[in-house]
Amino acid sequence: MTGSLLSILLLGFVLGIKHAIEPDHVIAVSTIVSESKNIKRSLFAGVYWGIGHTATLFIVGMFLLVAKNTINDTVAMNLEFLVGIMLVTLGFNSLLSLITHRHHHTYTPSEHNRKTRSNVKSFFIGLVHGLAGSAAMVLLTMSTVSTAWQGSLYILIFGAGTVAGMLSFSTVIGLPFVLTSGKQVNRYLNHITGIISILFGLYYMYNLGVNEGLFFIWFS
Repeated sequence: MTGSLLSILLLGFVLGIKHAIEPDHVIAVSTIVSESKNIKRSLFAGVYWGIGHTATLFIVGMFLLVAKNTINDTVAMNLEFLVGIMLVTLGFNSLLSLITHRHHHTYTPSEHNRKTRSNVKSFFIGLVHGLAGSAAMVLLTMSTVSTAWQGSLYILIFGAGTVAGMLSFSTVIGLPFVLTSGKQVNRYLNHITGIISILFGLYYMYNLGVNEGLFFIWFS
């Protein structure tokens, strides 16, 4: 492996870390981390998000690289729009779960069930984010490497960076929720997280639809 390729892969890892902490990624994972009762669950939320994100990037990215094709702008914007919908949905679900928990205490899921549900949720969010980011990832990879195998390696290293970045972030952001577990301030933090997710999701969709012209494409 040449020194230049090593440098490219190292850059990919660093870019993966940077990519992990983009606002829409951070807000989405925060809605899951807000339910955490211990740091281990927060940590795994970041790991499973990164695995889901990497899986989609790799599958879609490799298919497009081998086919020497890219995702057109309209499709890319529609995929990004899904992220906005997901953020709003996550925010509402977070608020509704708090209301339900407050008024109905007859059923409490086991720790194992809560952990499994949290991991699956994180993985699914990562899949959606990976799908939405595939267009940019393929363009970046095509401009960086010259062969398909180098492209696959680059995407995997980039994915490792996103896992590392989100693992670190989810662990840190989980601390306030873990330390305040069972206290009134914890509910306030959960409410704030849900509201931020809803507002950012609406802004995300508005920006794509109005400023980027997606609504015009839909209805023209």
